[in-house]
This record gives sequence, structure tokens and C-alpha cells, in this order.
Amino acid sequence: MDNQETDSSLLTQMRDGDVAAFQRLYQRHQGPIYRYALMRCGQSAVAADVVQDVFMGLLSKSYRYDAGLGSLQNFLFGVARNLLLKQDQAERRHQPLPAFGKEFGEEDGEEVLMSGTTEPVDAIFHQQLTEHVRQAVAVLRPHYRDVIILYELQELSYAEIAMICGLDIGTVRSRLSRARAAILQYSEKQGWRPDVAAKTGTQR
Repeated sequence: MDNQETDSSLLTQMRDGDVAAFQRLYQRHQGPIYRYALMRCGQSAVAADVVQDVFMGLLSKSYRYDAGLGSLQNFLFGVARNLLLKQDQAERRHQPLPAFGKEFGEEDGEEVLMSGTTEPVDAIFHQQLTEHVRQAVAVLRPHYRDVIILYELQELSYAEIAMICGLDIGTVRSRLSRARAAILQYSEKQGWRPDVAAKTGTQR
């Protein structure tokens, strides 16, 4: 079977009962969805459950994908995000938010420190600092985590993130800037010294 089969072609075959087509879709998209969910929630078991729910919903047609509204992968990111938002709501009833993250947890209209440069944040994300990245992302409120993960780690455009999160592009920019500022301040507080010669960000 051609490795370059489109998602639309595989979806058509899957809906006609082709199990192999579903398996190829799973193999193609499981990795990015799992990595997003893991960074978003910080728990491998929860991330695995989210991936299972996403693909079982796709298989059972609980989640209806419209190719006219964007790529399948971005649609799956959106489904995963909605599942994680439900998880956030359940956890919020029982657990206080981290003290540091509280400084950056208010609505977008509030004044926060804005990052004047993107280079140190890019260095944190693009060097081999996996545990540092997880710690930094964990201090953010969920709506900031979404944009920083999708932009920095999944390398999606502002427009794609806006579609996935149901936001306008201006809000994506605002939340990304605030998330970067929070991560930069947190990294300085922790005494990290990222190499600013690492990959620098470009507008997507």
C-alpha cells in the first residue's frame, strides 16, 4: 500500500470497514497526539487514555471530521484538547494550582510581564532540556500550555492553533507571549542558563 496515502483516503477506507486503514492512521498520528497530551497534562497514563479516546472516537464516528476545516492531525489535536479540558475541570475541584503558575493564571486582559526577546525561550525548547521544558510548561495555566506546546513543540502556525483552540489569531499571539514570559521568568528563577545561540523562533 502506498505510504503517501492521504488521510482522506485512509478515512474513507476506514469508514468502509478497512481495519488496516485505521491502523495506518493511528501509526501516522498517534505520536504527535501523545506527545501533546503528555506535555499538556504531565501524566503518561492520562496521555495514553486521551490517545485511546481520540482514536476510538474517530473509529466509532463519535468525532466527525470535516476536511474542509483543516487537516486531520489538527482536528485530532482539537479533540485531545477538549478531552484534556474536561480533565482540567475535574482536577480543579480537588487540587490547588501551583503557586508560581498562579502569577500567570488570570485572564488575558490582565497586565503581565511581556518577553522582549524570544531567544532564551527558544533555547529552552530546542536544546536537550526535556525535564526543564516539562517543569516550565507545568507552571502555566492550561490555556497558556495549549498555545506554547502547539507552537514550540508541534511547530504549528498561529492560524492552525487558532483553529484548534477556537481562538482568534490575536489571542493566540497574546497567550503565546504571556506563556513565553512566564517560562522565561521561571527559568531565571530556577537558575537555568539556556544557550541563546540555539534555534530561534520565526513567525509561522
